[in-house]
Amino acid sequence: MKEAELLFTHILGCDRVSLLLNKDAPLHKDKAAHAAAVLRRRIRGEPLQYILGESEFMGLKFKVNESVLIPRPETEILVEAALEIAAEGRENGQPIRILELGTGSGCIAVSLAKLLPGSDITATDISAEAIGVAIENASRNNVAEKIYFLQGDLFDTNGLVDSVFDMVVSNPPYVSTDEIEGLQPEVRFEPKIALDGGRNGLGFYRAIARDSAVFLKKNGLLILEIGFAQKDAVKDILEGSGNFTTIKVIKDYGGIDRVIIAKKV
Repeated sequence: MKEAELLFTHILGCDRVSLLLNKDAPLHKDKAAHAAAVLRRRIRGEPLQYILGESEFMGLKFKVNESVLIPRPETEILVEAALEIAAEGRENGQPIRILELGTGSGCIAVSLAKLLPGSDITATDISAEAIGVAIENASRNNVAEKIYFLQGDLFDTNGLVDSVFDMVVSNPPYVSTDEIEGLQPEVRFEPKIALDGGRNGLGFYRAIARDSAVFLKKNGLLILEIGFAQKDAVKDILEGSGNFTTIKVIKDYGGIDRVIIAKKV
């Protein structure tokens, strides 16, 4: 549906067919007031997904609000890479243990739990509000019992003590602090904590490269989403840590390097 159709089916609580069949019907004053309020929000630049209260990712529906980053199609590439690797592991008869860092809405963890029956998934986030949204999304998609959610800054949570995983995945904040104010108005509605990657956008990659090896088994994999033109810098960080060797970089639909896969050495 077009954006206007999405907004008005949301406002009127109807489907697209009903909307088109009744397009000339007058609006009740309460609906008209609601429509005006919604349109003011959109004109102000608020993302459509926040107004609707949901977003689609990997064919699944996710609740979203101002506490979480809106799922992007590019991040599906990270999930697809993890699924491909996990499928190879399942061929060997081994269950896959996955840790997601910075889960936000839970779209990555929930999608993996939904598409990898029998997987063992843990997801962390520093934001209590984001964890609440992620738990709700796990319940909505019937995988609540398959994901262990923990509040903490990356690995900094008691729930991870002595845990070892086959795979660590993350879409960390990777926008440099100086670039935040120059982002599109829609993006600036999203939580800064989910966007701001520090002075040069690489702070979280350094922390993950430094600390993740202890939580990965031998030959375990690290799968990270990266920003525009960050491939070489992130690769240098990973390999320079002495913990990883880069094995693959995957481009997004626009031909931009988007996902980097590294193996624990």
